[in-house]
Amino acid sequence: MQRFVLLAGPSCVGKGPLVRSMRLFYPDLMARFQQLVLFNDRPPRPGEEEGVDCYFRPRGEIEALRGKDGFIVADVRGELQALEVAQIQRIYDAGRIPFFEGNPFVPGRLREAGLFDTYPAVSIFLSPLTQEEILYIKSLSIGVDLNKFVSEVQRRKLLHRAARQKMHLSLRDLEEIEKRCSSALTEMREAWKFDHVIPLYDGEGNDNWDAYYYPIGSARKAMLAFASVLRGDEPLLGMDEPWSEDLIP
Repeated sequence: MQRFVLLAGPSCVGKGPLVRSMRLFYPDLMARFQQLVLFNDRPPRPGEEEGVDCYFRPRGEIEALRGKDGFIVADVRGELQALEVAQIQRIYDAGRIPFFEGNPFVPGRLREAGLFDTYPAVSIFLSPLTQEEILYIKSLSIGVDLNKFVSEVQRRKLLHRAARQKMHLSLRDLEEIEKRCSSALTEMREAWKFDHVIPLYDGEGNDNWDAYYYPIGSARKAMLAFASVLRGDEPLLGMDEPWSEDLIP
C-alpha cells in the first residue's frame, strides 16, 4: 500500500496497542510506515519521548503556527496540536509511507485543506461501539442518553489506563479523563467521513492485547481487520462498517 494511512478514534479506544500488535505480528506490513510526529502542548505521558511521540511545546508556540503556511493546527480535547505538512513529503521522499495515529480532528483538518488530493489516503476509524449497538441504544423507549453512555464506556477505559500508569490519580488527572471521555461521542460523529470503521472494545491496557502469546477477543478481530485494510483485501464481515452521516445525531 502506497497511500497515506490515517488511524483515528476516541482517546483510549485502543489505537496504541493495535499499532504495537501490528508491528509485532505483521512486521512486513508495517515496515515501510513512518509515523507523523505532531506538536502538542500537553506534557509527555510516562514512556513518551520528545521527537518520537510528539514535539512537546508551550501552547503559545503552537498557537503561533495557526494560519501559518505549511501547518495544520487543531483543537483536540482541550489540547492544541499542529502538524508540519512538509513532513508528509519528506517521508515519501525517504521511500516510506506516512502514517498518522491519533484523534479524528487532525485528519479532518487535512481533509478540509484538500491535502488528500495531493496525498491520496486511506482512513480508518476505531469505534468503541458497533453501528448496530448505536442503533439499538437510539431505539430504546426508556430514552438512553447516547452521549452519557459512550462517555461512561470510555471513562472506564481511561481510568483503567491511568491507574496502570500512576499509583495515585490527582484532580488534574481526573479532569483530563473527563475531557477525553466527554469528547468521545463528538469524535464518533466524524467516523462516517472515514473509509473504514472498525469496532474495538478492548481499549488501552486491556489484557486481551498482551497477556497471552497472541491478542484475543475484540483486540484480535480489530488487528485482523486492520491488516486486511492495509493489504487491500476484502473487508472482514462484521469488522469493517460503513457509517452514514446521520447515524449519530
